[in-house]
Amino acid sequence: MTFNSLSFLIFFAIVYVLYLSVQHKWQNRILLIASYFFYGCWNWRFLSLIVISTVIDYMVGRKLDASVDKLVRKKWLFLSMFCNLGILAFFKYFNFFTQSLIDFLQTFNLNVNFSTLNILLPVGISFYTFQTMSYTIDVYRKELKPCDNFFDFALFVSFFPQLVAGPIERAKNLLPNVTTERVVTYEKIRRGLFLIVFGLFKKVVIADGVAPSVNQIYNAAGGVTGIDVILATYLFALQIYCDFSGYSDIARGVSKMMGFELMENFRVPYISKDPSEFWNRWHISLSSWLRDYLYIPLGGNRKGSFCTYRNLIITMVLGGLWHGAAWNFVLWGTYQGVILVLYRLFQKKKRRTKNPAINLLAIVFFFQVTCYGWLLFRANSLSQIVQFTELLIHLDTLHSIIHIPSIATLIGIMFLFIFDVISVVHDNAAFYFSYHKVVRSFMYALSLFILFMGMTNAPAEFIYFQF
Repeated sequence: MTFNSLSFLIFFAIVYVLYLSVQHKWQNRILLIASYFFYGCWNWRFLSLIVISTVIDYMVGRKLDASVDKLVRKKWLFLSMFCNLGILAFFKYFNFFTQSLIDFLQTFNLNVNFSTLNILLPVGISFYTFQTMSYTIDVYRKELKPCDNFFDFALFVSFFPQLVAGPIERAKNLLPNVTTERVVTYEKIRRGLFLIVFGLFKKVVIADGVAPSVNQIYNAAGGVTGIDVILATYLFALQIYCDFSGYSDIARGVSKMMGFELMENFRVPYISKDPSEFWNRWHISLSSWLRDYLYIPLGGNRKGSFCTYRNLIITMVLGGLWHGAAWNFVLWGTYQGVILVLYRLFQKKKRRTKNPAINLLAIVFFFQVTCYGWLLFRANSLSQIVQFTELLIHLDTLHSIIHIPSIATLIGIMFLFIFDVISVVHDNAAFYFSYHKVVRSFMYALSLFILFMGMTNAPAEFIYFQF
């Protein structure tokens, strides 16, 4: 059951009517049942994994709060980390590392018969695992009091709008929304509805609209040119941004209509002038999680330049591996770490400027750097990365076979570009609420019109469901 399906519309309509008709305690119970049902629609057997993580971390949180002995508290934290990461590692990485070991040994003519299992990847496991781990770490650090009510904690772990693709919420933000009474106002409903419509616009019109063109090149058996690689990679940059930020917008909109406030996960990332700014704008819930729970505990930038660079590389490599069990994700994470290190190396020599022309050139240049990273991310194999990189280096023809997206998609891309430029000028993603209602109504109507035009695009699964 995806956000852009009729089944979700019916599901949410029923849940919302029931939600508004009862008081806070029963609202939470309804949302918990709805969240388990929502997740169970993919594969009900994997509900047991969410329940296991919930029970373990609820218990660990209580034990951490009850103990003052440092060694005992560390043991409880280790139990939480071992169980959560153990489940994640088994379901997501067991076959990857087993097959990689077999391939490595075969390079030395050593034939082995390690068994691989037919393991299905539970949807959203990386998201809810990081979310519940942050809870136990914060309780261990004494930055958060544990949740007293098991069912409220279970709702924090499984809250359906952001369960399978984020944002990765912190307990310090989401738990108070769960445990205290929420107020649903006309303003929240209005803002929530626009986020939902705009998220669907990004997903249905743009992400799904460019997906066939991207797949045509990245799934091609041959006959691809360097221009094809460039165009397909630019389109993939649009696809992954609109696909993922669209999901986040819908999740935030659905939550806002029920009185919840989820964190902003994207802030126009493609206007970034450097990698540090990019990771403050892209997938903010993950980048801030990696910073607070991995990079800083490793030492951050507190122990000299070498340790800082080492910590950046480790953090980004593991961040790449978080995205998927494949070597191209490891390579993508390494690439992101290297450009962060290079930025740090040259940052001291670079003077900041307010010259708009220079800043524009920096944005254009860094977008190319980002897009090559997306090539690493999207590639189906390491050999394809080599092949496509060679095509980019030996760019010798302007011929292209790429499929041109539909008129609705092209109009949608222009609309989104104008929208994002205005939001940057205003420095406010919700700038439109300050406009006269006539202007707002026109913008809403135009968004809906383009959305209806784009419904002819073939639907595609949200990209981040696989992570």
